[in-house]
Amino acid sequence: MAAKDSPLKQFEIDPISNIELAGYNISFTNSSLSMLITVLAITLFLTLTVNTRSIIPSRMQLISELMYNFIAQLLSDTVGDNGKRYFPFVFSIFMFVLIGNMVGMIPYQFTFTSHIIVTFALAAVVFIGVTILGFVNHGIKFFTFFYIPGVPFYMHPLLIPIEVISYLSRPISLSVRLFANMLAGHTLLKVFAGFVVSMPFFTGVFPLAFIVALTGLEILIAFLQAYVFAILTCLYINDAYHLH
Repeated sequence: MAAKDSPLKQFEIDPISNIELAGYNISFTNSSLSMLITVLAITLFLTLTVNTRSIIPSRMQLISELMYNFIAQLLSDTVGDNGKRYFPFVFSIFMFVLIGNMVGMIPYQFTFTSHIIVTFALAAVVFIGVTILGFVNHGIKFFTFFYIPGVPFYMHPLLIPIEVISYLSRPISLSVRLFANMLAGHTLLKVFAGFVVSMPFFTGVFPLAFIVALTGLEILIAFLQAYVFAILTCLYINDAYHLH
């Protein structure tokens, strides 16, 4: 349990409504609320911008179209024509991570992407889905993904285990990257916020200025991490189709 004034206090999961079902704790928590707010925000934003289509788009409609075209182009560049059918999946992940990161930037809101259990669950869905896709497309031939062509045969006993470990570590690297960046950034913001409160006015201006700059950087990182999650998902889908 983090101390009251600890920078890690903001990451504690607190139940809002205690619920138990068949001996399992399925309480509605601040993390659940943050996810719900994220889903509602995405749904409301996309619904309003799609329903108000016009030849001269509004700012909100323009942002919506930019996001749509961004993911569509990303899939086209990485997967090709086969990527069109996976647009809803990749777009949903991108928006969920992006808006979830942005919701976490709002004061007193919970950042659910700073928890490894959430990011690993997202990464596991991508990993399992891509693996199933690989077997559907190639059958048993999918195992040739771990065989590197053009390498001397005596190197394969060493390289194949490395390739297998690298493949199995995908959900770990994908989840830890997002979790660690959000955790570190929000912790740093909290630390410097404590400096502003505890220091005299004139000296407190400097950490305050740093907080403003760091907040801008965190917003950039929020988008960047959503982009990285989306593009790696696209690359994994491409591997499931084209192998090596």
